Amino acid sequence: MAKGIMIIVEQRNLEIRKVSLELLSQGRKIADETSEPLVAVVLGQGIDGLASTVASYGADKVILIDDAKLADYTTGAYTSALNKLISKEEPQAVLIGNTAIGKDLAPRLAQRLGVGLASDCTGMETDASSFLTFKRPIYAGKAFEYLASNVRPILATIRPNTFALAAPDASRSAEVVKEAADIDAADLRAILKEVAIAASERPDLTEANIIVSGGRGMKGPENYVILEALADVIGAAVGASRAAVDSGWKEHKFQVGQTGKTVAPTLYIACGISGAIQHLAGMGSSKFIVAINKDPEANIFNVADYGIVGDLFEVVPVLTEELKKIVK
Repeated sequence: MAKGIMIIVEQRNLEIRKVSLELLSQGRKIADETSEPLVAVVLGQGIDGLASTVASYGADKVILIDDAKLADYTTGAYTSALNKLISKEEPQAVLIGNTAIGKDLAPRLAQRLGVGLASDCTGMETDASSFLTFKRPIYAGKAFEYLASNVRPILATIRPNTFALAAPDASRSAEVVKEAADIDAADLRAILKEVAIAASERPDLTEANIIVSGGRGMKGPENYVILEALADVIGAAVGASRAAVDSGWKEHKFQVGQTGKTVAPTLYIACGISGAIQHLAGMGSSKFIVAINKDPEANIFNVADYGIVGDLFEVVPVLTEELKKIVK
C-alpha cells in the first residue's frame, strides 16, 4: 500500500536548492496533517553531508543515492535511478521543484511510472478523498485549475517561492538510508562533458525573493545599470521582458514570461513594462507587485499592488537612494 510523501531534493555543487527546502517545509506540515512519513531523496556524488540539512527541514527519512554517474544531472541517469526507487518505495506522492531540472525530469518519471503529472503548481492542500489537491495557473495565468488523482503515486512539480521556508531545526534527526543507483546502461544516452556557470553575486532569477525587471521602457541595454544599482541595494535579481530580450538588451536567461522563466518572488518591481499577458503569465504569482511606468493606462497597473506613474529614469534613482538609507 502506498505510504509517505517523497521530496526529490535538487542540489547543485553540494548546495541544496531553496525550492527543495521549501518543499520539505510544506511537506512536513502535510505529513503532520496526514500522519504520513516525509521522505527526502538526494542524488549526486559525495552527498553524505547533505543528510543533516535535509533532516533539519523536516524529513523523517533521507535516502541517499551516491554515484559518480549522478554527480551532474543528466536526464537518463536520474530518470532511471528514480524510477526504480519510487517503484520500490511506493510513496503516496512525489514532489519536485518546478526548475529547469524538475521540468525535464518529472514528465519522464510520469511516463515510466504510468501516472499523470500536475505541473507548475502554485498551491497544494490535503484532501480527504484524494490525499492532495493541487492548484495551477492555466490560460497564461488568467484562470486556475484544481487537480486531484486517485492513482499512486501522485506526481507534481511546484513553482519556487510558493511555500514559506521554515526555520531549520538542528536537533531533528532522520533515518539515513543509502541506495544503489541501479542505472540501466540503455538509459545513458548522453554524457555530460562540461558545465559552464556564469559567475554572479545576484540570486538566481527563479529563486529570488525580490526581482527588478525592465522592459521596452529601458530604451537600451546601457540603461540597465539603473536597475542593477537598485537590485544591489535590496539584494534582488534582475529580469527583463520579452521586448527587451528580443531587442538584444538582455540575454534570454533573464527573460520573465510565458516564453521565459516563471517566477514567484515576494516582491516584483516592473520598470517600463507595459504588462502584456505573456509577461503577466511569468510573474503574476508574485506576492507583491510594484509598477513604475509613465503611461497611466499601462496594463501592468491592473495587477500591481502599488503603482508609480512617472519616468523610470527619474523614479528609480530616487528610490535607490532612499532605500540605501534604510537597507543595511
